[in-house]
Amino acid sequence: MDKIRNFCIIAHIDHGKSTIADRMMELTGTVEKREMKSQLLDSMELEREKGITIKLAPVTMQWKGYTLNLIDTPGHVDFSYEVSRSLQAVETAILVVDATQGIQAQTLANVYLAIEQDLRIIPVINKVDLPAADVEATAAQIINLLGCSRDEIIEASGKTGYGVDKILDAVVESESSRNMDGGTSGAVRALIFDSYFDDYRGVVLYVRVFEGEITKNAEILMMAAETKGLALEVGVLTPKMTPRDSLKAGEIGYIVTNLKTTREAKVGDTVTLAKDSAAEALPGYKNVLPFVYAGFFPVSNDQYKELREAIEKLALSDSALRFEPENSPVLGFGLRIGFLGLLHMDIIKERLEREFGLDLIVTNPSTNYEVVMNNGETIEIKSAADLPDVSEVKEIREPWVKGEIILPKNMIGNVLNLINEKRGHQTNLSYIEERAVIDFEAPMANLLTDFYDQLKSVTSGYASFNYELNGYRPEDLVRVDFLVAGHKMDALSIMCHRSEAESIGREVTKKLKEVIPRQNYEVALQAAIGARIIARETIGAYRKDVTVKIHTGDRDRKAKLLEKQKRGKARMKRFGKVDIPSEAFTVMLRRN
Repeated sequence: MDKIRNFCIIAHIDHGKSTIADRMMELTGTVEKREMKSQLLDSMELEREKGITIKLAPVTMQWKGYTLNLIDTPGHVDFSYEVSRSLQAVETAILVVDATQGIQAQTLANVYLAIEQDLRIIPVINKVDLPAADVEATAAQIINLLGCSRDEIIEASGKTGYGVDKILDAVVESESSRNMDGGTSGAVRALIFDSYFDDYRGVVLYVRVFEGEITKNAEILMMAAETKGLALEVGVLTPKMTPRDSLKAGEIGYIVTNLKTTREAKVGDTVTLAKDSAAEALPGYKNVLPFVYAGFFPVSNDQYKELREAIEKLALSDSALRFEPENSPVLGFGLRIGFLGLLHMDIIKERLEREFGLDLIVTNPSTNYEVVMNNGETIEIKSAADLPDVSEVKEIREPWVKGEIILPKNMIGNVLNLINEKRGHQTNLSYIEERAVIDFEAPMANLLTDFYDQLKSVTSGYASFNYELNGYRPEDLVRVDFLVAGHKMDALSIMCHRSEAESIGREVTKKLKEVIPRQNYEVALQAAIGARIIARETIGAYRKDVTVKIHTGDRDRKAKLLEKQKRGKARMKRFGKVDIPSEAFTVMLRRN
């Protein structure tokens, strides 16, 4: 029992934690050299391409007579709940900081999570072999943040393997604490820190056993979801699945179950035995709900069935994914899908296009709003098109977020201006060595489209950003509709603050004018709040010269032909249908 060490690696995106995990597996002989490929634990093609970890992956290694269980966690803010559950499953966290970039926002957020869980933190400076590495400045930032001494910080290089053995030694030296004695109650309690659906075997759970022992073929119970299942196989990951007879207290491994979807066994839930169940679940479980919604429509309506089947398949492995059918007069049948954030949305879109060969139109992402009716009832809407009649609405509440931006000191002014533009306000400003940390609050909807891109451009790519949801607040919100040739386009409707409605209306109508092709008659593009038009652009008509066949300069004959053309255009306008290209539905995604 005291020969087991459970640890995870936390870092900002692209600071090299998956590469360090590769070197650890090589050094401990877990994976043979010939089977080694870079970022071995990043199994998805998409993860390798973007250089990020999306799904966390555990692996069991042997080092100097000790069993080491490593969990490689995602680094992006959209997956912070998964990171918090992984931290609960371990006793030690290795904090990896890039020597060329220093401490970033996500690093800070994850350190706070680790301190909350009372973990021992081993600071590591990675990429020390790069010419741009500033080891001493990075070390000063870490000392400032953790209050550790300089000789506790390990210098390493994931690429060459330098210093990785020191990290493993430091993990072995860390105390194994946290209910490692097998517990006192006698009942089995294990934490699910990840789960996924395997086409051939059903739902596979990654668990950390805190108390008791889970044997093969035992009947198990998920306490929060209240579902029962069978442990068809238990074992450890090396990183291949290696079956064992049982998993004991302190161990990290997998359980193959007979469940059909991850909704029945969510991340953070507690596994116990159905016969002799534990009295209370492990702390910290929460039901993660999406707060970014977008409409997904197939370019050709024949593909709707395939889109639905593909999303159902992805939802088996991703319990945070929520979807419902949606019908648009222009785009036809599609699905409205809920995500944890914009990166999550990008990943699902890419997977649908790559793995299932779908051609998709994605509408502007929106967030969910709480609408309080005059009769006191509160309803939740996921898109502007669902807003009830305004005369029956008492107030509309929108989600706000608490954010944190880390950036060089000399760029504070630009970023504060950007936060104010987004209707946000700064709540705190502090410093870590040469860096500033800005804490702010802002409405979620204003950060959805391009806040991250704008932040990167005003800080030349030096700032990093992290956020979490901070409740709903009543605001003066309105629904802005867009009309093309007098027809309202529900898929383009948006919710925004009354003070921003006119500028957004003008901006979107200008963009629509660029993407909608000219017709044989004039097309009016309008933005409206209710019946009041707040912005307008006009797409000019093609003009065919009907007087070309008159060779004499008879004014009356020309006037007669032009009048006839004018009547024809008016008739076309009455029955004409404007073809709207798919780019028109994503104009809000690409502001500039």
